[in-house]
Amino acid sequence: MKVTFETTFKKYKSSAMTTSALPAPVGEGRQRGEWSRVSCVMSVIKEMKNEEFATAMIEIQNTQECFVQLWLRLEHTRRMLQGQYKRFCIRRVLKTWFGLEATDDFIWEVCHQASLKLDEEEPVCGYDALPPPQLSPRLHRELLRAIVAVKLGLSSCKVDLKAIDRAYSIAFPHGNQLNVNKKKIKN
Repeated sequence: MKVTFETTFKKYKSSAMTTSALPAPVGEGRQRGEWSRVSCVMSVIKEMKNEEFATAMIEIQNTQECFVQLWLRLEHTRRMLQGQYKRFCIRRVLKTWFGLEATDDFIWEVCHQASLKLDEEEPVCGYDALPPPQLSPRLHRELLRAIVAVKLGLSSCKVDLKAIDRAYSIAFPHGNQLNVNKKKIKN
């Protein structure tokens, strides 16, 4: 279903009549329980922007430009889920990005691919809470790598890791470094 102003406004209007889900009324002379059309319209516009950005069809490619968009979309999705008081996890990210395409098999395959490259004892599960991308970029790099590999049907070795790293430094110029443990080669 396409998100339009009319459908979202009807949803807000109906919820305002049954519950007090809308912001408190503003202005003088308003009685308790009466909702403000201006605040309702602003809430609708804000929700439409969030939903359109989060549910817009994602064209996955193995390029640096696509990875920059994925890094930014990952941070935007984290903030959106935090605003909705929902857990920021792989399952919710994939459900938000891909909608009905994100089946249990697809989610398992992404988690499995991400677990193979992380060298951790426990595998990554769909409902494991994720830290913000700027604080632990390595986990998110492997997540994006797994998403691209599964979506394009590639091996995770064929995904351009240098493009992911460059895209991270473009998307988050002041974030934590990705390759902290790399040794510098002396000439």
